[in-house]
Amino acid sequence: MGEPSYEIPAGEKTPEKALDSWKEIAAYLNRDVTTVQRWEKREGMPVHRHVHDKRGSVYALTEELDEWIQSRRPRVDEPEKKLETEMPPAAPSDHGVMAERRVRLWIAVAAVVCICLAGGGWLITRHRATVTVEPKIRSLAVLPLRNLSGDPAQDYLADGITEALIGRLANIRDLHVISHTSVMRFKDPKLSIPEIAKTLGVDAVVEGSVIKEGDRIRVTAQLIRGATDVHFWSETYDREMRDALTLESELALSIAKKVEVTVSGEEQQRLSSARPVAPEVYESYLRGRFVLGQANRPAVEQSIHYFEEALNRDATFAPAYVGLAEAYTSLGTVFGGMPPEATRPKVTSYARKALALDPNLVEAHVALAFVLEEEWHWTEAEAEYRRALELNPNNADAHSWFALWLVCQGRTDEAVAEIGRARALDPVGITGDRVSFILFHARRYDDAILESRSALAIQPDNALSLMYLGFALIADDKPAEAIPGLEKALSLSPGSPAVTGVLIRAYAHAGRRGDAMRLLAELKQRKKAGYIPAAAFVNAYLGLGDNEQAFYWLEQAYKEQSNILQFLKVHPYFDPIRGDPRFVELVRRVGLG
Repeated sequence: MGEPSYEIPAGEKTPEKALDSWKEIAAYLNRDVTTVQRWEKREGMPVHRHVHDKRGSVYALTEELDEWIQSRRPRVDEPEKKLETEMPPAAPSDHGVMAERRVRLWIAVAAVVCICLAGGGWLITRHRATVTVEPKIRSLAVLPLRNLSGDPAQDYLADGITEALIGRLANIRDLHVISHTSVMRFKDPKLSIPEIAKTLGVDAVVEGSVIKEGDRIRVTAQLIRGATDVHFWSETYDREMRDALTLESELALSIAKKVEVTVSGEEQQRLSSARPVAPEVYESYLRGRFVLGQANRPAVEQSIHYFEEALNRDATFAPAYVGLAEAYTSLGTVFGGMPPEATRPKVTSYARKALALDPNLVEAHVALAFVLEEEWHWTEAEAEYRRALELNPNNADAHSWFALWLVCQGRTDEAVAEIGRARALDPVGITGDRVSFILFHARRYDDAILESRSALAIQPDNALSLMYLGFALIADDKPAEAIPGLEKALSLSPGSPAVTGVLIRAYAHAGRRGDAMRLLAELKQRKKAGYIPAAAFVNAYLGLGDNEQAFYWLEQAYKEQSNILQFLKVHPYFDPIRGDPRFVELVRRVGLG
């Protein structure tokens, strides 16, 4: 569509006599949506947009439409011209004259028929030559639905329904759907729809809005072709909040039908599965998802409160168990800082509870697979990853974490290919640090360094990217180059044991042994006061070349099932001790021998 014909300030209230979607405007004018959009673009039909929205949040005033219709009434109401043939009345005559006239009439009729057939054939040929067949839609992005309430506190609702809609559509094998992580960068877009579609590499875009009024929720969505910016479908759904899941299901099915994608019977069943859920349960769950996405420890801990609140009200709401499993997985990472025994049993329990209620929850299979991998149940973990990918082959996270499983098995070429599939599905969400970590273990250091630096160009203060850059630079015999980035990572995540252990290695390899020993002493002192992962000491002592102390801490790492032991077969930092019988036995004990 072209630029807006009229604008009003974002905060001004829409007048009461308003039609607030393309569908309502079309119904009022007794035309289809495509026609009224064409009238707005080509003939100046008065349609309003909010200033803060580039497109899509439209309304029209009935009074203005009436005036516009009256001004062009001859064109709107002009009936199709009909060809009428008037036959002169027959004059009385004898039998011979009548017979002659009948013959002439049949000749005339035959001539007219021939002319019509010839003309019709020409028109059909011309039509076929000029009609453009629209390309089939094979990929789709659901842009963040806009919160029209005017209250930023309601953002969780719009974001949550966006994520849920993406999750449902991603279950369709023949439709490539861009992940929630990737589309969130377009929450307040400065680009046009064709520019966004080109950036994400999709054929079509879904955009729309959400507003909650009391116990009711209204979602408006429209489909737009990415290349041409043509709107070819629009729909508004108005439901009670308790039917929000049904609304999401109906919306996903409508989109799938409109883009004419093939949906299998099993996919149809999963798309349409929905049940009533108490509004307060769903809202608590959506609030939990919203803060979990902020990816810092206080936010993760707050998300646990919301998920537990939802389950206290409805213990059968499976998605909330998935939320808890993902939250505790986050707390168990090197930056989360909680010991494995405090997080992994909860992840396992919550993931299994979710699957008992709904065996088709892909995210629950992924969460369970990851914790099984951490606990060295390699076969069971692989089965869960493969089940997740069978249910949803478009799930980028499942591909990404399965790539990590392949690395642990020493199948690094396959892992690189798998992380490539993940990135193709989610070019933004599968960040450079994830790819860099895989490439580091595949010993493609130049590529790993390039990926980390590309990630840091976008997020220069990402501590994980800085740490992975340090990993690769040290392995590539450039420890002095690694030090500034690792020091910055340590300042961004004060006291992080993971970063400290790698920085000790960098100092030692760069000839700054005094700095290395100073940091090690600090780490030992902190160990007396609380939990410090054994992996930090493993990295430190291997970097210092003290293999005996490294083996002592490897044994401690075995007792706590440290994440670092997943990578025994491939981690470059273990190379100096690979020939030691104690190391060979350790590899066997974790199930990788």
